[in-house]
Amino acid sequence: MLKTLRNAFKVKEIRSKILFTLGVLIVYRLGAQITVPGVNAGALTKLGSTGLIPLLDTVSGGGLANYSIFSMGVSPFITAQIVVQLLQMDIVPKFVEWSKQGEVGRRKLNQVTRYLTIILAFIQSIGITAGFNSLSQMGLVKDPGIKTFVSIGIILTGGTMLITWLGEQITDKGLGNGVSMIIFAGIIARLPSGLHQIIKEHVLNASKGEMWLGILFVVGLIVAVLVIVTFVTWVQQANRKIPIQYTRREAGAGDNSYLPLKVNVAGVIPVIFASSFIMTPQTILMAFQASHGEDAWFKVMSDIFSMQTVTGSIVYTVLIVLFTFFYAFVQVNPEKVAENLTKQGSYIPGVWPGKGTEKYLSGVLMRLSTVGALFLGVIALLPQLAANLGGLPQSIGLGGTSLLIVVGVALESTRQLEGLLMKRKYVGFIR
Repeated sequence: MLKTLRNAFKVKEIRSKILFTLGVLIVYRLGAQITVPGVNAGALTKLGSTGLIPLLDTVSGGGLANYSIFSMGVSPFITAQIVVQLLQMDIVPKFVEWSKQGEVGRRKLNQVTRYLTIILAFIQSIGITAGFNSLSQMGLVKDPGIKTFVSIGIILTGGTMLITWLGEQITDKGLGNGVSMIIFAGIIARLPSGLHQIIKEHVLNASKGEMWLGILFVVGLIVAVLVIVTFVTWVQQANRKIPIQYTRREAGAGDNSYLPLKVNVAGVIPVIFASSFIMTPQTILMAFQASHGEDAWFKVMSDIFSMQTVTGSIVYTVLIVLFTFFYAFVQVNPEKVAENLTKQGSYIPGVWPGKGTEKYLSGVLMRLSTVGALFLGVIALLPQLAANLGGLPQSIGLGGTSLLIVVGVALESTRQLEGLLMKRKYVGFIR
């Protein structure tokens, strides 16, 4: 990866993409330090690391700690994307029609996603602000009232739309997927403080007798992270090569052509989807906590959608599994792949073209997605269960989610850099 990065900086075009991405991420990190007017950010410290705070802080890249203008992060945009993509599956005919119109249809769907993002961001920002204000003893909002909550909702919604726009700029002019890169940058920015907190709790504040146990815990944690990173990298790089043959020999075509399908086709997107999607019911529940906090239905729903309970951890994992299958078929549409193979005059040996190829690819994709879903689910669930059952810090529980995002985004960015370098090499050769 370091060699690829060093070679990339030697090329002006690629260097510009990297510097542009870094510049946008710096703007994002600066915005994460600007507290929303009329808010006492110190009130959140009294709530500790309970409920929605750790998950929202992870997705927002630490923006919630200061209750900044970027506190909502990109979660409303991701939730809106999920809803729009679900509606394209023969639910809303207009959306299905737009999905088949190429670039023009994509722009229309993106516009709908933006409008839905504004609505979701406004509702979630008011709900979260009102909920945290009722929970905090010091009072999160200095002058609570309808006008104040609406103003805060508008500011946080504007912050979400600004982040979304910055993410789109990274996707168009920079390196990698913009939304994923923003979440990646937020997680990386919090690593030093998170490591310092763990060392402080288990080593610096420990007695002399327990200090060695604390050191062993920290060393064991680092070793476990390295092992998991190695395993995640290995699975993310694995792929299934489906052989392809051509009915006519193309000039310059190789003898062995194949269609590569990754074992984890969906990448880390299902993890990001599940994290954002589970925040919506938590936000709604926060609005009822003051008046229905002791009711049985409220406790049951809170247990289901809380990341700090075993039930909530299982629900979170199930969401990851479901989104893995869903997004895999969004990324690799068997019908379109079969159609493209037919147009190119190619086929899979032993498989009938057209519907036969589509059915075969769907079966392969289902088997690969099963492995990918189990992989993502286990990596996300085990640290969470360790935190819930073993009494470890909640940051370790969410560490599985953060680790998947960091490794996945790093690998995708490296692959894109290698692709740009390879493209330049071939263009230079042709010229």
